[in-house]
Amino acid sequence: MHATQHSDLATLFERLAQAPAVLVSVSRTQGSVPREAGTWMAVWPGEQIGTIGGGHLEWDALKQARDALAAGTSAPWTHRVALGPSLGQCCGGVVELRFEPVAQTDAGALQQRLAPVLTPVALFGGGHVGQAIVRALAPLPFAVHWIDSRDGVFPDRLPSTVCAEHSEPVQDAVRDLPPGALVLIMSFSHAEDLDIVAACLQRRRVVGDLPFLGLIGSQTKWATFRRRLLERGFTEDELGGITCPIGLPGIGGKEPAVIAASVVAQLLIQRSA
Repeated sequence: MHATQHSDLATLFERLAQAPAVLVSVSRTQGSVPREAGTWMAVWPGEQIGTIGGGHLEWDALKQARDALAAGTSAPWTHRVALGPSLGQCCGGVVELRFEPVAQTDAGALQQRLAPVLTPVALFGGGHVGQAIVRALAPLPFAVHWIDSRDGVFPDRLPSTVCAEHSEPVQDAVRDLPPGALVLIMSFSHAEDLDIVAACLQRRRVVGDLPFLGLIGSQTKWATFRRRLLERGFTEDELGGITCPIGLPGIGGKEPAVIAASVVAQLLIQRSA
């Protein structure tokens, strides 16, 4: 199941404490459709949280859900929709929707069902680019472990999916990263960056559980790092697993928000691989 934003889930539980709703979820799909199976929205008489893709499909689902709320319907039901010209949506696929009346007493079960599966990201560096990346990742299905050796660099308020850690020396944090973490390295110091890369390569050599190692910098920086890492005993094959520079090729601009957009798109591709 693809992730729904944490904020949507938190808002769902807050609203269910005030009034029951109808949960509309995409239970099955066939062919080309607006959203994938697992997508959901919650519907109240005058409000909704989430989206199942918009257009006439969503409009009709909202009407069904609100009619059920008005009638006091308690049993779930399903509705199969062919997305053809008659709906004004020419995707050509088929969507099966499940409608489920829910209340505050269902919160525990809904938490287990709807909680997003988050991909771990380890971000070394609390500078401007690091902060822009954290902001860009906040609504996406990632759990961020944000690490820096300096005190006072992290914002006072962090998204619920971000955990900040002070580590000195900074590379010591590598051993405690969750398996499968996508690693981004952009500390304030080239010396720190080099030590972090070396620690990641060593962990890869022993455990092999860090699938993506991305280093911010130029080709010149990487040439220097490559020589120094070879001197530390790492092989050409091991160094071939480092992505430097990070971000999708072809996206210009050095503004932190532009770099963040490019890097986050790269992480989304990695997550889908």
